[in-house]
Amino acid sequence: MTQAASRARADLRRASERYRSTPAEGIETRHAFSFAGHYDPKNVHFGALLAVNEETLAPGAGYDEHRHRDTEILTWVLSGALAHRDGHGHAGVVRPGMLQWQSAGSGISHTERNIGGAVEPVRFVQMWLQPDTFDALPAYGLRRVDRAAPGRTLLASGLERDASSEALRLRRGDAALWLVTAGPWEPLPPLPEAPFRYVHLTTGSLGYRTVLGPQGGGRSMEPGDSVRATDDAFADPTAGADGVELLLWEMHSPVTYG
Repeated sequence: MTQAASRARADLRRASERYRSTPAEGIETRHAFSFAGHYDPKNVHFGALLAVNEETLAPGAGYDEHRHRDTEILTWVLSGALAHRDGHGHAGVVRPGMLQWQSAGSGISHTERNIGGAVEPVRFVQMWLQPDTFDALPAYGLRRVDRAAPGRTLLASGLERDASSEALRLRRGDAALWLVTAGPWEPLPPLPEAPFRYVHLTTGSLGYRTVLGPQGGGRSMEPGDSVRATDDAFADPTAGADGVELLLWEMHSPVTYG
């Protein structure tokens, strides 16, 4: 899906449907969109998102130095610890409850590896967003998030309305990333409205209706599942027996080219 549909739609994609790749020893990646050697012309992006990858790096494994340009790269660690280092002097260790933001700008080289001495894999979700500011100086940010209370937490945003918030500042003026949590059987807090919303479930389970009203069919989500929702689709989301945590992208325009 590359443009907003003529009617509201909530497109559920199961974790098992993701394309699986093993780009190097000890690395397993599950891709939401076309990526590297996998190309599906009907699944290249959604809204302004270019990639949503679920990554698992075994102890000692990681990505050697590689280069990016003009991409907003956000990383949310699910378990373990991820070590980051780039050619502009930025370095950090990302752990659960922390969000890493790398704005590649005019070009940057970096490495990402399971932290030295680890005995367990590191699991994380990495998301690539198209910026609307190009050829800028590369930038980096790392933010710790309080996950104690259920609710809605703004993680990163480029919207003017959020300029004074604690959120990491995206180089796209109409997109924001939220962390949303709810306790067992609780409804989710009110979600931001947008033409494009991407939901990635990280822990727990969730039930929802595809659209508002009697035409809305019931659906359920488990960890790794995602929903691509347009307009007011994805109605009445409610946590399951163990509660829920999810990442939600709010996007007000799609990818542009040229």
